[in-house]
Amino acid sequence: MRLLVWLLLTLGALTQGQSVEEPLLFHSFPADFKWGAATSAYQIEGGWDADGKGPSIWDTYVHQSGNVFEDQTGDVACDSYHKYKDDVQLIKAMGMGNYRFSISWARILPEGIGEINQAGVDYYNNLIDELLANGIQPAVTLYHWDLPQALEDLGGWQNEDVALWFEEYARVCFQEFGDRVKFWITLNEPHVTATNGYEYGGNAPGIVDPGKACYVVGHNQLRAHARAYRVYYDEFGQQNGQVGITLNIHNAESKTESQADIEAAQRWTDFFLGWFIDPILKGGKYPQVMVDRIGARSAAQGFASSRLPEFTEEDSALIQESTDFLGINYYTSEIINDQDFDNSIVSYVADTGAGTSKNPNWYTTASVWLRVVPSGIRKMMSRIRDNYGDIPIYITENGMSDNLGNLDDLQRVYYYKHYINQILKAIVLDGVNVRGYFAWSLMDNFEWGSGYSQRFGIHSVDFNDPTRPRSPKASSKYLAQIVKMNGFLENEDQPCMNG
Repeated sequence: MRLLVWLLLTLGALTQGQSVEEPLLFHSFPADFKWGAATSAYQIEGGWDADGKGPSIWDTYVHQSGNVFEDQTGDVACDSYHKYKDDVQLIKAMGMGNYRFSISWARILPEGIGEINQAGVDYYNNLIDELLANGIQPAVTLYHWDLPQALEDLGGWQNEDVALWFEEYARVCFQEFGDRVKFWITLNEPHVTATNGYEYGGNAPGIVDPGKACYVVGHNQLRAHARAYRVYYDEFGQQNGQVGITLNIHNAESKTESQADIEAAQRWTDFFLGWFIDPILKGGKYPQVMVDRIGARSAAQGFASSRLPEFTEEDSALIQESTDFLGINYYTSEIINDQDFDNSIVSYVADTGAGTSKNPNWYTTASVWLRVVPSGIRKMMSRIRDNYGDIPIYITENGMSDNLGNLDDLQRVYYYKHYINQILKAIVLDGVNVRGYFAWSLMDNFEWGSGYSQRFGIHSVDFNDPTRPRSPKASSKYLAQIVKMNGFLENEDQPCMNG
């Protein structure tokens, strides 16, 4: 109890505002619940041009001055290309049985298509074998934002042929690794790829084309995902694995009880999550609110057709039911209000007709977009179940940022404690089919445009040391306790759990 008091007092110094805490639920997770940690290739691997790897759009983006905090790069990052065995031991020490990582497309296929780079294949074979030798199951993401630059030069995600390129890449990965990998994620956060990469330009490839490119990119990502899913079952079904997609979403709370704000919150969610999951789980079609609003606004703006593409019958058929599970990356909540945008404004945000804000009483983090709101994750799990049925859900990312990467990361302990307990409530009290949880991130890494100024890791990495040593933080030890107990058990000797 004394440690809990210290934790809460420390939080007062580390954060602004306050969160309303709910009592913990003391209960166990299902016996087969999957516990793991997550990373992505560009953020940890380094070896950006090693052993025949081709450049990705992030390699290009970070080498252009002004795109990233202090012009930092992922050229070396955590050097996991050489230190993957150390990474495996971090996971093993926590007692976690699963590791979610992504494959660098350009490390496998330097030109995006065509000739295979055997050194790249060898790297991932070695990583997978090391995981299995230590009792850890690989959960592999095919695409986590690092498109080969050679394909971007051909139009990238805006070229409809990208679906065929991705199918070829997926086929290579299933062929090379599918005998041992039984959990596949096709795309990570296609919403972020579409908006941050092609609407706002804050992520690679840095394209700013408001209200147009993002919908084309989203459309082609769905087509690519579906082709990868179908090729797995058409050609590799004997491997007996699962294939899904990971989407990101924030919980949307209406600013007021007015009908307009309530509808805006639902509309914002439809444009965010529904954009990608409705075509998969609701008949191969976009949410009707997207079709109607973008169509009407496009017409008023003088476009010959809607800025939102239409699926062909063939694509619609391929996309329907093209997932075995739903991965959800979840971090925070939003306050949503109805907002009228003039038709002269061509943008994704204007199409949503929704404004966003944060409750000033929510705890802050090092990321301006991320506030600590534990109750939101339980609400979102129930909303997904209510809207999309009893599909298996995996929390494929969840975590929070600070600036220093301190080992005594008590704010992160607090975050995990309350978010994971809310997931437990969703399972036990609400009957939501959540099957697993992956903490983001296994270690401090390259945080995209923020470089190394924001740290999400449960292990610290000394980026000033060429050997990149890793050190466990308090949060890693705390998560190890939860994993060991598979839940929250009352009257046990477990720091920070009672309260």
